[in-house]
Amino acid sequence: MKRFALLLLCAAFAWPQVATKANAGYKTKEGRDSVAKTLDAPNRDKTQKPEDIVAALNIQPGMTVADIGTGTGYMLPFLSRAVGASGHAIGEDIAADFLDRARAKLSEDKLSNVQLILGTETDPKLPPSAVDIELVLDVYHHFDYPAKMLAHLAEGLKPSGHLVIIDFYKRDRPDHIRLEREDVIQEIEANGFHLLEKRDTIGNKQYLLEFAKR
Repeated sequence: MKRFALLLLCAAFAWPQVATKANAGYKTKEGRDSVAKTLDAPNRDKTQKPEDIVAALNIQPGMTVADIGTGTGYMLPFLSRAVGASGHAIGEDIAADFLDRARAKLSEDKLSNVQLILGTETDPKLPPSAVDIELVLDVYHHFDYPAKMLAHLAEGLKPSGHLVIIDFYKRDRPDHIRLEREDVIQEIEANGFHLLEKRDTIGNKQYLLEFAKR
């Protein structure tokens, strides 16, 4: 009986919400509106350096690239241009109002090779085995259920596809970032991936990690 109770307790905590603090500002429409202003800030190109990020991804024309947690779609124009007319970009987010903003941006920029997907906290809802590169920019620390998300991200990748994490160092944002970089590597490798490349600096004082499916 005690063993059964222990199994129930373990099951209850098998998929904990681990990013509660980082996600606090996203829980309400007002909070997301405030976040959207920073995502679309006029000076973001100077700090985020999106062209450098695209170059680091080594995107080739004709590829399918997914922007996981796209928010208001900031990276989508850059990814759209990189994959070209024969390629495909996907913007995924779990907030429908963020996707509404992204949709307006796509319409304004006349980007016809971009698809938007409404995912969930545990599943980005990507088409299976369809994506060459999954970009997780400033978003991994927002994953409430990293094991489940990583499992579904693996399902969305082509056999030769790569998962790319770009995120902040915990030392720079200790109250917001959940894990140190090396712990991020350990967590992702424990969930079906292996590390291919590690860069110390990219974008807005961030690091880059590139993984393939094991």
